[in-house]
Amino acid sequence: MPPAPDIASRRPRTPAEALELAGHALRAGRPQEAEALAAAVLKADRKNSLAGQTLASALLMQDRGSEAIEPLRALSRRLADPAIETLLARALAAGGQADEALAALRRAIIRRPAYPLAFLDLGQALAAAGRPREGIAVLEDGLALVPAADGLRIAVGYLYLQVDDRGAAQAQFAAVHAAAPNRQDAVVGLAKVASLSGEHAAAADLYRRALALRPGDFAAALGLGRSLLEAGERQAGEAALRAAVGGVERMTGPVISALAAAPRGRFFLRPSAARRFLGA
Repeated sequence: MPPAPDIASRRPRTPAEALELAGHALRAGRPQEAEALAAAVLKADRKNSLAGQTLASALLMQDRGSEAIEPLRALSRRLADPAIETLLARALAAGGQADEALAALRRAIIRRPAYPLAFLDLGQALAAAGRPREGIAVLEDGLALVPAADGLRIAVGYLYLQVDDRGAAQAQFAAVHAAAPNRQDAVVGLAKVASLSGEHAAAADLYRRALALRPGDFAAALGLGRSLLEAGERQAGEAALRAAVGGVERMTGPVISALAAAPRGRFFLRPSAARRFLGA
């Protein structure tokens, strides 16, 4: 049986098919193609919400978020849609309009049904602005409305770490892990809590599990190396850090810092010597 033709190679016959193709292009990392398809649909139907969202997403992927602001504003005036307002906030933030972005997100979180991504973006934006406790409150409001939104639970766990409440952070990560044992970000969260609590051997085991779930994850590999070094397993830790670098020179900075910070750490007078040691 011959293989089915690639969806991206078909010529769209209807607006719905054009948007299907545009969504496929976005997922495949072809934002210019998605932009052209969505713009064509919007030209014929300026009230098409999905086309507006697709166009904005394509522009944001190309670091052209400021170009999406006016089309999204026009759509948000016509439709009280939290997804549109959340995208508008991202476009405003990309255009340097931080206060307006926060205002758009605050509008988005009062829409019903609740849109978890709006709560996530607002909580993280507040934390980035130095207001992590406000961010926690927003994320917990979202969880009260959508308890199954594991992404919000992971995010609030990291904000609890930011305010040094390890017990609350562990409770959030553990709840996600219990519901979805193969969710890698929950395992990494538990590993971070263990590391911060000085339980380095336990943290290393958790980082190994995280790497089994997502091989090649630089952050988890770096965490494994650090935890092994802190646990006194110097050779294993250094081997893990070499594996994390994977021969890529731009990855060496955090790894060199980890080596220097560890007990009985390894210091290099020249960056070139560190890169040679790490195989990069």
